[in-house]
Amino acid sequence: MATKGNKDGVQWVVPDPKRENWYWPSDALRQHAWVSDPKIYDQAKADPLAFWAKQAEGITWFQKWSKVYEDEPFAYKWFVGGKLNLSYNSLDRHVEAGRGDRVALIWEPEPLSEPHRTMTYKQLLEEVGRFANALKALGVRKGDRVGIYLPMIPEAVVAMQACARIGAPHTVVFSAFSAESLRDRLVDSGAKVLITADGYWRRGKAIDLKPQADQALPGTQVSKVVVVRRMGQEIPWDAQRDVWYHEITKGQPTECKPEPMDAEDLAFILYTSGTTGKPKGVMHTTGGYAVQVYTTAKWDFNLHEDDVHFCTADVGWITGHSYVNYGPLMNGVASLVYEGTPDFPDFGRMWQIVEKHKVTVYYTAPTAIRMHIKWGDEWPKKYNLNSLRVLGSVGEPINEEAWLWYFHLVGGKRCPIIDTWWQTETGATCVQALPGVGPFVPTVAGRPFPGIRARIVDASGQPVKAGEGGYLVLEPPFPPALLRGLYGDPEKFRATYFGEFGPKVYFTKDGSRMDEMGNIRVTGRVDDVMNVAGHRLATAEVEDALAQHPAVSEVAVVSKPDEIKGEVPVAFVLLKKGFQASEDLKKDLIKTVDKIIGPTARPSSIYFSEDVPKTRSGKIMRRVLKALVRGEAVGDITTLRNPECVEDLKRLVGYKG
Repeated sequence: MATKGNKDGVQWVVPDPKRENWYWPSDALRQHAWVSDPKIYDQAKADPLAFWAKQAEGITWFQKWSKVYEDEPFAYKWFVGGKLNLSYNSLDRHVEAGRGDRVALIWEPEPLSEPHRTMTYKQLLEEVGRFANALKALGVRKGDRVGIYLPMIPEAVVAMQACARIGAPHTVVFSAFSAESLRDRLVDSGAKVLITADGYWRRGKAIDLKPQADQALPGTQVSKVVVVRRMGQEIPWDAQRDVWYHEITKGQPTECKPEPMDAEDLAFILYTSGTTGKPKGVMHTTGGYAVQVYTTAKWDFNLHEDDVHFCTADVGWITGHSYVNYGPLMNGVASLVYEGTPDFPDFGRMWQIVEKHKVTVYYTAPTAIRMHIKWGDEWPKKYNLNSLRVLGSVGEPINEEAWLWYFHLVGGKRCPIIDTWWQTETGATCVQALPGVGPFVPTVAGRPFPGIRARIVDASGQPVKAGEGGYLVLEPPFPPALLRGLYGDPEKFRATYFGEFGPKVYFTKDGSRMDEMGNIRVTGRVDDVMNVAGHRLATAEVEDALAQHPAVSEVAVVSKPDEIKGEVPVAFVLLKKGFQASEDLKKDLIKTVDKIIGPTARPSSIYFSEDVPKTRSGKIMRRVLKALVRGEAVGDITTLRNPECVEDLKRLVGYKG
């Protein structure tokens, strides 16, 4: 049993005496962790159903399940017959247990002149109840879809919880997405209500949101728009359609009975980019999602009631759903939400928040870490970060330089780094090192979470040997939180995730390697597979090889048609400080690829660039790079974090599209 108590400056990890940059949990961490015995992996592997059934007892069910798992092709189910509610498990059960005065949400607005807000579990439950009743008054019923287009303000969490409370599946759209992106999602989901805001702050500027929402509405089924007043400026208004959040919640009862949801009832739809550009509506159901998110949040981050959990993701992404909202709240901890960017008003924004609120768990993306490295070591050094005890990484494989900087400068060589692999489709983390078990190794995610069956296979579906590259797949019983389908498109669901290795193997489309201990290193996406002179080659494999060169900070590889070979790789390389672009360096990089993969994988061109196009969540938009090297139209770049880099890259590659 884990012990409580977070003390500043505790040494939570110790170095491995035989292996450089390997770390293990200290005695203090083992005693504090929920899980410290590595035997849990073998026990869960022997009987995954018994493992997950035991974890399911950690949350509240209105009616217990009659069957733990049903293994039907394309229709797998968890906790069959069970009834529960996500909002009840996030809020009511803590209040009913006498923990209502504990802090549930901490909100840091961007303007430093504006005070931060806190909401206890009792206060959050009451606000969720008021808004849930308001949604009912607008005609929202169980099964109705509700669109949420909100910035990072407390009402974003309130809205999601209120939808879950009445059984109305929410579809959250990132507030920086364009009106067109919002419309696509509202149309596909058939949402009847949209929740938005008048605007928000970003880098000192007031960003209008309501006009964007209005542009998205033609052609949708949305009949009512609820608007949160964040900024107070004048906004366009349709008196027949638009209602203010503060007006429709005023006078509503604080009590709203949670809707009993079947374990397989739809909880939410979240759209993720597809290779064709059209977003896919990933469906997550209630029971399996609740159990896996609750358990992984608790074990991955070693959550205790006195923790302050700071996940920097936006609620528009799955990470925000699972580890800003539902995961921390189901575990009864304080979840910190912030508005704005990590570089405003200065580069110390995140560290100032950590110091101010004595954050204990910090969960962010490698892209953000690399940005901090670029800004300089002096910023984290300015602040007292001794409250931290767990650091997390999410969104993409983390490179060694970023891992070590994070470990040394942010964690003070005291904190484990929990490098999590998962997807929008998996709903919750699937591969990582548990804090009380370890090891913590740069670029190595860890072992599959107990009860999750993951393997690495070759193109024919056969397991590869330790150390060999292959494809990461999941096998039955599938993770409880795994998607149950793509909204309105069952055929695409089958073809996308089960078309490669059959109905009993979920293909993650990520390349990986596994060592003798079972630790997995994820090398990146393999969606983009090239046929180079008759050889099947993933762009992610070439990226992985180039990334091993000491000069390379970041790399993206795409394919380009070739008259002789069919296709050839083209690489965009970002260099580390101290290295200069040169023809000699290009030759050296090609030698690296020759050595690691072979001459077949040699890039036909290597471009040294200052930046590459990325989404707001930090993922490289390879379709833009592919269009540039092929002279094709680059398409919509409004959702990019750095659209300005596209013009620079056009000049670099001699784009004539």
